[in-house]
Amino acid sequence: MHSLEKELEIIAKWEAEQEDLWFWEKLGRLPFAILDKITPRFVHEWLGKALDELGAYIQTGGQYLIRDTRVLQRLATEASVDPTTLSLTDVRTLPIDAMNRTAEALKESQVQLATYQGAATGIGGVFTLAIDIPVLLGLSLKAAQEMALSYGYDPRERSERIFIVQCLQFASSDYVGKQAILQNLSNFHTENAARESISQFQGWREVIATYRDNFGWKKLFQLVPIAGILFGAWINKSTVKEVAEAAQMLYRKRRVLEKQEFLQ
Repeated sequence: MHSLEKELEIIAKWEAEQEDLWFWEKLGRLPFAILDKITPRFVHEWLGKALDELGAYIQTGGQYLIRDTRVLQRLATEASVDPTTLSLTDVRTLPIDAMNRTAEALKESQVQLATYQGAATGIGGVFTLAIDIPVLLGLSLKAAQEMALSYGYDPRERSERIFIVQCLQFASSDYVGKQAILQNLSNFHTENAARESISQFQGWREVIATYRDNFGWKKLFQLVPIAGILFGAWINKSTVKEVAEAAQMLYRKRRVLEKQEFLQ
């Protein structure tokens, strides 16, 4: 019980450290119509396609739904159990330390991949930006899903996909938005709260619009050939890292609270 309380202290400290967006990121809150004037049309088309795919992910999982094999193998290694007998249902009984180590390792792997991918697509500037947009969205969703699996939650469930997209929203929200999301998700581990959160999320298109504004503005920095290598690597690294960290800490909190309730 003491170790779980210590976990909650670590999570609470992380929540308190969440800061506002930088000034240049706040500029991304400008109406997207203003950005239309300086953003190439085909970039908008790819952004629209990515957002449609995000909507499909919420509804069905779409092409971004991942399998749990890789995560379960890593969990089995960290917990020193037989990987052939470990199921996702069994994960909730594993030590929280094993879950944390698994999540951390998978997060670092995804961040490294995003860095290389951003640098590669940044070489061509605007010409490869359209390729980068759906790939970055896929990396963000994959990283968040791996965090979910690391703590024993199944992204095949629609409620978990909604939780994951709210993790994406958290990573790109300002301070006020972050606090609202934390409050909304703080009791997600209870059945009634989960249903309420799903009901509140019916306006998910507004969430996606907010994500689009911030995402679209960031990608404008990647439009310059060659210089886009540095911008691309940094933007993709920071985006995936923020999403993975948010998902890691929010899922970690849910699992700790559930373990506490079980012990009580």
